[in-house]
Amino acid sequence: MGFLRAKGVIYKAVEEVDLSHGSKEFYLRANVKAPRMAGVLVKVFVWFLEFPIFGQILLFFLKRNNLIHKLVSYAELQESPLYVPLHPYEENEEKEVKYMKPELSPPEQVHQVVECLQASPNTLHNTTKLGFQRWTIMDYSRAYQQGEVTPCVVAERLIKAINESSSSKLQMSFFINFDAEDILRQAAESTVRYERGEPISVLDGVPIAIKDEIDCLPYPTTGGTKWLHKVRQCEDDACCVKRLRQCGAVLIGKTNMHELGAGTSGINPHYGATRNPYNSQRITGGSSSGSAAVVSAGLCPAALGVDGGGSVRMPAALCGVVGLKPSFGRVPHSGVLPLNWTVGMVGILSGTVEDALIVYAAISNPSATDLSPSALPKLCFPLLKSPNPISDIRLAKYGEWFNDSTDEIRVCCSRALANLCEHFCWKTIDVTVPEIEVMRLAHYVTMGSECSTSIARQLEKLKKTELGWDARVALPVYGSFSSLEYLNAQRIRNRQLQFHRRIFSEADVIVTPTTGVTAYEIKNDALKTGELDYINGAALVRYQIAGNFLGLPAVTVPVGYDQSGLPIGLQFIGKPWTESLLIHIAFSMQGLCSSEYKKPEVFFDMLAKD
Repeated sequence: MGFLRAKGVIYKAVEEVDLSHGSKEFYLRANVKAPRMAGVLVKVFVWFLEFPIFGQILLFFLKRNNLIHKLVSYAELQESPLYVPLHPYEENEEKEVKYMKPELSPPEQVHQVVECLQASPNTLHNTTKLGFQRWTIMDYSRAYQQGEVTPCVVAERLIKAINESSSSKLQMSFFINFDAEDILRQAAESTVRYERGEPISVLDGVPIAIKDEIDCLPYPTTGGTKWLHKVRQCEDDACCVKRLRQCGAVLIGKTNMHELGAGTSGINPHYGATRNPYNSQRITGGSSSGSAAVVSAGLCPAALGVDGGGSVRMPAALCGVVGLKPSFGRVPHSGVLPLNWTVGMVGILSGTVEDALIVYAAISNPSATDLSPSALPKLCFPLLKSPNPISDIRLAKYGEWFNDSTDEIRVCCSRALANLCEHFCWKTIDVTVPEIEVMRLAHYVTMGSECSTSIARQLEKLKKTELGWDARVALPVYGSFSSLEYLNAQRIRNRQLQFHRRIFSEADVIVTPTTGVTAYEIKNDALKTGELDYINGAALVRYQIAGNFLGLPAVTVPVGYDQSGLPIGLQFIGKPWTESLLIHIAFSMQGLCSSEYKKPEVFFDMLAKD
């Protein structure tokens, strides 16, 4: 079919691209040409796709019509490939931070970060707050220390709440797996430590949920499938889970996720559609859908997810919670399903920025990177209790990209950004971020190639009926990418990294909405088959890709709601290894918005007094 081949773009040299405001660089909106399909339509499409000859023709036209051929496959680039976005550490003294000594234990790091937190009154007795507030890790710790409640009592309430959320009345589908006996065992051990006055850390006894892409005993790791745990045994905790256990956290089970992380809705035909606590008829976003939902619904103050294409930040924004994705290499990746080697990263979902910081302190381990010992990134935590906020922050904003969302998101995020800059006397710098749609497609090629390669041997032996219907569409597309397409995608990665370095030479962070749309409706025809909705999917990931493709840290903070009461998030993307600065900014943004936070329709109060 060479005569049908689309002519590829010839990209000019990086140094010739104008990144200034008012640049003539064209902003290309997502060019998605695929109708929404679910139910019978998906089954028919799969039948054609899996038909040997016709399927290859169909894949060819899908890739050509959605500009993959033009912008990636047959593009001409001058850059060499960049395969792994692991950044060298550059010595740069950060403001208002506390540097950690190397090789501190997880409890020691948590102890250090607690000293950096802003002092606040015991919210268990604070009834004067204007906005809705979820219980924080510090609230749990204080309640346990003061004897107001025990980890055992919280565990019993938690098990009851999980069962209620799974009932026929709610059908929230938060979890793939949880073990009441194991939860009670961990809680009993924590209760004894508090009775002795010997809690390990402020995380002791605090419930934390784990995405079912991360190894956590005694549970199998399914990756949202019905088969993966049969061919890959979970024999030990992932490193990040071990570090939470060392801090005394109660690990409450494995949260639901989009099958193989291969979608953005969080609708899983095997384990149910994870439903949004703000409106149970709406999606949570994926693929860390369950982790976002359990935090939003109050079951736990924090959860772990894995972010391969906005999979932490997207559901966090849709569910009205905080989502933090650290720099590539900052958190150990051992014990995480190897679905996306160079774009997937462990991330944190939490009710507050402070809770994200505490969990970040527990799981961060700079020595776990592949950098040489002389170039290990220093770990530091922001001094959030400092009376002097950081001054002279420069926030880069690309207007056309920022505004490529629904009107309600655009207005809400613009207002929040203006309020932030005015309140702290920070500065917005107008810039151009070129070739954003090119980066999205190159990331898709990279993610798809890595996913299909990682499970190729298992797929050869797998009965197709064990896969969900939407996954049966995703995997042939993933497997269709050639070595040329993968190499060109990595050349685009190098190119984009150079663009972002130039932007970061002028600004401290890049600011965007977190998603282009708020949570859309879960339709009945998608419950058993999943759905193909690439138009909404492209809108959901519109602002996510640089964090994954380029290994940059990023954080999303709730800043408001649309007219239907659905949450809206604002995202900050930082330079490599600048998590502390991002957390400073996110904390400042949270402080300006928290009085307007609203309680979800589905919410469970774990610390309520009997």
